[in-house]
Amino acid sequence: MMPEKQRHPTGQEQSPASIQNSGQGKFEEIIIYDELRKQLEHVSLALFKELIRRFAWRKIDWRKLFLAGAVMSIAGIILPTFLLAYHRNSRFESPNGTMHLSKNLTEARLDKSQLVTSAPFVSLNSSIESKESARVLRMRQNRRKTIDVLKVVHPPPRRSVPRHLQRYLQSLSSHEALLYAKREIEHAPLVENVGNDSYLYAPVFQNISIFKRSYELMEMILKVYIYRDGKKPIFHQPRLNGIYASEGWFMKLMEANREFVTKEPEKAHLFYLPYSSRQLELALYVRNSHNLRPLSKFLRDYVNMIASKYPFWNRTHGSDHFLVACHDWGPFITTEHVELKDNAIKALCNADLKENFVAGKDVSLPETAIRIASKPLRNIGGGIRVSQRPILAFFAGKMHGRVRPKLLKHWLNKDADMRIYGPLSRRVSKNMSYVRHMKSSKYCICPMGYEVNSPRIVEAIYYECVPVIIADNFVLPLSEVLEWKAFSVTVAEIDIPKLKEILLAIPLKRYLQMLMNVKMVQKHFLWNPNPMRYDLFHMILHSIWYNRLNQIQIPQS
Repeated sequence: MMPEKQRHPTGQEQSPASIQNSGQGKFEEIIIYDELRKQLEHVSLALFKELIRRFAWRKIDWRKLFLAGAVMSIAGIILPTFLLAYHRNSRFESPNGTMHLSKNLTEARLDKSQLVTSAPFVSLNSSIESKESARVLRMRQNRRKTIDVLKVVHPPPRRSVPRHLQRYLQSLSSHEALLYAKREIEHAPLVENVGNDSYLYAPVFQNISIFKRSYELMEMILKVYIYRDGKKPIFHQPRLNGIYASEGWFMKLMEANREFVTKEPEKAHLFYLPYSSRQLELALYVRNSHNLRPLSKFLRDYVNMIASKYPFWNRTHGSDHFLVACHDWGPFITTEHVELKDNAIKALCNADLKENFVAGKDVSLPETAIRIASKPLRNIGGGIRVSQRPILAFFAGKMHGRVRPKLLKHWLNKDADMRIYGPLSRRVSKNMSYVRHMKSSKYCICPMGYEVNSPRIVEAIYYECVPVIIADNFVLPLSEVLEWKAFSVTVAEIDIPKLKEILLAIPLKRYLQMLMNVKMVQKHFLWNPNPMRYDLFHMILHSIWYNRLNQIQIPQS
């Protein structure tokens, strides 16, 4: 494999070898400086001894003493500076007479860690370069403010399951195991350690005791069977970037999972239909036709094939099967198959109560806009201190749907505290990027688009800004367990003209608590390339598990 090239501040690429040479040059400069310092120390020591000897014998020529002191001072300041500046200039001078400065090894490491690199060294031997040095220093300080390092706090390890309980659970049928789990959750023990030091922060959950017990039982019991049928790209080929990335990341992590996935369908409690609604649209939809029936028929035929080939669908009429679809059309493409529409668990970004979403059975899927698939955690964290946030509320985005035009009509260029834009112009983004706007705002406005879902809700959580959700009939993501009132504000569409009044009416104490809760809930919305307990992959799976248990009826004894 070829070594990865780095890019230095002039825009040219550098190989690791050039970076290594740069680090070696800095090491040589340090050696030269140390040698000069030692020589000057020896001369100074000799002069000091001679001064003492002459003072003792009262043979001091004060004029010569002052002259020697002046010479030593000038030599100690100018000589190292001149030699080091000459060494740097000669080292970095290119054949065509231009300066090409390379990064050192530390900067290369920072670049690999997605941090902003520091500015290059600038010589101090001219007034022009001195001014440039001051400018670069200011740029460096401003860039350091934008460096966002997500502090990854690892969750506690899973509790070990006693062997007798393992044997008991293994002896149960899949239905009996679900009955056992539901009884246990109904009698969940009270969780005592719910303070700030606990990994699970109680205020962001509806009932921390029930969630914790349900999650532990999921880890002990749940087995998922993934159908291997279906060809790429519609099946088994996840798309990991864009605003529909949630379905792709779930598919990727689910199919790679060894903890919950089983190859024996007889032991499964849930069955996953591994298709991508986004890939289905790209493969089958005829542009500008406004006809979704070919997509619905394709999915209908797939489910009928699954039902005829395997006995598991007909056993429950699809109620233990689930799909994960983030495209806006997710609800519509299930309508041609009645049991798929009515019985299967649908994890949907478009969780609209008026459009084939059943609260308590279906799961509201968080819509996450992943810009770089290899760096799903890029820019997360780093919200500015509340006292330094100049913006009350911020929104920028395309004008589609019924809500956003109303938002701009009432607030575009109407109030300096309300930074409400359409698509963020280059003139505005040049001074402050979209991400910095969110991190510099107290509230981030999250209006619906064509449908009720919006990636800005999760973006606000990522960038540590309290989300203000404007979407009537929207079932909020993971609302089976999360207490959204603790870390967000919901505003009815009819109240858009009173938006600033509503936000200013929120007491500072409550706002600070919501902001803290945003930071505490953030870890539950992260796509970790290597999944961790309680992250977004596990939270989605838990909501599917939890809603499956909701459909189980405990027989009366």
